[in-house]
Amino acid sequence: MADALTVRQALAQSGLAPVDANALLAFVTTRNRAWLVAHALDSLPQKQIEQFFSLARRRRDHGEPVAYLTGRREFHGLELTVTPDVLIPRPETETLVDATLAQLAADANARVLDLGTGSGAIALAIAHARPGADVLGADVADAALDIARGNASRLGIANVKFTRSNWYDALGNARFDVVVANPPYIAENDTHLAEGDLRHEPRRALTPGGDGLGALRTIVAGARSHVVPGGVLAVEHGFDQADAVQALFADAGAVDVRRHRDLAGHWRVAEGRWT
Repeated sequence: MADALTVRQALAQSGLAPVDANALLAFVTTRNRAWLVAHALDSLPQKQIEQFFSLARRRRDHGEPVAYLTGRREFHGLELTVTPDVLIPRPETETLVDATLAQLAADANARVLDLGTGSGAIALAIAHARPGADVLGADVADAALDIARGNASRLGIANVKFTRSNWYDALGNARFDVVVANPPYIAENDTHLAEGDLRHEPRRALTPGGDGLGALRTIVAGARSHVVPGGVLAVEHGFDQADAVQALFADAGAVDVRRHRDLAGHWRVAEGRWT
């Protein structure tokens, strides 16, 4: 590569999709994408050029996710630290957060449980938007809990805590006003697991095995014992699982069962209430 490249030249020579190239160069230059546009003809320091093309090769040749290459991902207005120990937060999961926030008044003094918290994305987004709420994130993986706690500390969100639990197992008789979960729900024989970013994400966070509904069955079946009367469970599920998940809610005695579409128009979230 040339000794000196402009922003525009570096992006063009990266061999990446523009969205990925811009994200990586913004990371390397510690600037935002608007700055890259405004300074397209500026020359880049050699060290930044080398770092950018090193990351670009890893993305292009090995498919490493941009979020893991940069160690960060924006979610619901919060910039989170992410590593290969946790699932990369996705835009469709913001549908789950929004559905949950709709159940909580702005000044709500409610107890909220986030099962399978991973990076803490959902728990932190809810705690940030509802500072009067008491939010608990639970995960079975210690590495994930370390990342979630680090995110909470860095963001200065004090009304959230994290604990080790395999779904409800370590929570005893604790009850919550709202339980929320984005569990693994991809079927183990789904070919998407061997494609794209999914190849690099923790498999335990993507699939519970079998038909993909195992974790959802456990979470929905246990809701009656862990929500207060009138409490709500909201879960994310696969784009083709809406009917199956709604049936789980009905079998578990939920009422007011609803479904929500994500921004792509897929049914993505189910919620229900227990009386």
